[in-house]
Order: sequence, then C-alpha cells, then structure tokens
Amino acid sequence: MTQLPDRLLSSGCIKFGTFTLKSGLISPIYIDLRLLASYPPLLREVARTMAEIARQLSFDRIAAIPTAGLPIGVALALEMDRPLIYPRRQVKGHGTRRTIEGAFEPGETVLLVDDLITRGESKLEAIAPLEAAGLVVRDVLVLIDREQGGRQDLAQNGYRLHAALQLTDLLNALHAAGHISPQQYTETIKYLQPAT
Repeated sequence: MTQLPDRLLSSGCIKFGTFTLKSGLISPIYIDLRLLASYPPLLREVARTMAEIARQLSFDRIAAIPTAGLPIGVALALEMDRPLIYPRRQVKGHGTRRTIEGAFEPGETVLLVDDLITRGESKLEAIAPLEAAGLVVRDVLVLIDREQGGRQDLAQNGYRLHAALQLTDLLNALHAAGHISPQQYTETIKYLQPAT
C-alpha cells in the first residue's frame, strides 16, 4: 500500500496541471486509472489492495462500472475468484438487448466497483439498472475517493462507500516522498478543502 501512490504517479495515472472533470469541476490534479490496464503488475496490486477491503463485505457478485471500472472489476474478480457482471452504458437494439451483462439471479447482492469517486451521480446511475433487475446494492468500492462529496451523496441514498485510498492520504504520501513539489501539494490540498 505504501508504494501504490508512487506507482500510480510514475505510471502516469496521476497528473498535475489544469483539468476539467466529468462533473464540470476544474481540478489541479487528474487521475486517469484507465491506464491501469496497460500496467498488469500495477493493476494486480490495485486488485489485491481492493480485495483486502472487499473480503470484509458480504456480496454474491462484483458489478463493475464501464469503462474505467471494468478492468479493475475483472482483476478483482480474478483475485477473489468471484463472478463479475456489469451494467451496460447503452442497451443495443440487437442481440439480447440486456441492460446487464453476465449471469446473475434476482435477489443476489452485488458489490459495485469503480476506479474513483468525485460526486455520487455516476454511481447512482449505475446502481439503477442493477436494482431494476432485482439485484441488491449496499456497498460501493473504489480505488480513490477524491473527497469531494461522493461519500455523502451515496450515504444520502443509503449506500456505503469504501475506498482503498483517500486523495489527501495519497497526496501526503507523494509529498512526504518528495515526488511532487510543495506547490503541487499545497495547491491540490487547498483545492480539496471546502470553501468556507
């Protein structure tokens, strides 16, 4: 765990600059965990780290959110030897026209898995088709919590968030190791603090 922040930075999964997030927020840090699939040892380490948390939870299947969460979900499913399903972003007009890919039975509990969380909207969007299909969702597991309201958004809707890394802890580790500049650290920490 102690080396994971360094490896995420050196692989380019963490970048500093000026970025517009999916939520519309402007951020001095960008976390691109889609790159994990290009680094199998790092993806394996992420899966092992997340599996430590997942083993403390009760669920029948893993449900990964496409697209960034899917490689992580597959790696976690392999690490834990647990079945994987995923909700489709768009239902195709041909074939089976399923909203959820993979085998499952209504009434089963799924652990929703994604790469990170900023706000809760995308997680709630992914939960909707799962629950509509009769699946039970209680827990959401991500690698990184950006600490910008996602935990509270999920809690208000009755879901629990579990994160392998809090963004402030990740930044503290990178700063302590001298892998980011004091300016990068200060600017990003200030950005994460709620306006008073």
